[in-house]
Amino acid sequence: MRTGVRGWRWRRNPLRRRSDVVEAWTVLITAVLLFVVTPLVGVAAGLRAHDTAQHLAAAQRAERNQVRARVIGDPPQRVSGGQTDRGYPYRARVSWTEPGKGVRTAWARVPAGTLTGDTVSVWFDARGRSVSPPPNAAAVWQHTVTVGLVAAGGTASVVLLGHAVERRIALRRRLAEWEREWARTGPKWTQPRA
Repeated sequence: MRTGVRGWRWRRNPLRRRSDVVEAWTVLITAVLLFVVTPLVGVAAGLRAHDTAQHLAAAQRAERNQVRARVIGDPPQRVSGGQTDRGYPYRARVSWTEPGKGVRTAWARVPAGTLTGDTVSVWFDARGRSVSPPPNAAAVWQHTVTVGLVAAGGTASVVLLGHAVERRIALRRRLAEWEREWARTGPKWTQPRA
């Protein structure tokens, strides 16, 4: 059966060592860092990431043009290599009518499952190259939450690693302290009795 006294490290008593007080303070500091500072770091990183992602999405929306085009020619081909885009993994020849410029055709990224003759939304940059659509609100929030969670997790890891290092150092000092005490009192207990 184990009995414990709450707060014994904080109370004055003859058995309390300096290492007990240091350990009590480090546990308190670690708890504050984990439960107060870590969430604040995650929220701050998430808010900064949200602002950055919103500005990036707005800039991409301003420089990219969405066009409703019809898929023509051969069936769409899967994009190979590192040029794939999750939402638009295929390339197809598309045509659309641009006001004042007539009918235009180009290769563009199209969604999976697109067939010849389908009308799809495609995105082009200022140079006329096919690009992926700009991030929508859901993608911005997904980025925000991911950055916030990673920042909070990283902060918690650093705090817990620091606490583990402190515990290891405290244990070494405590054992050295016990060795010194035993070296001083041990001979009194181990001398032969006459």
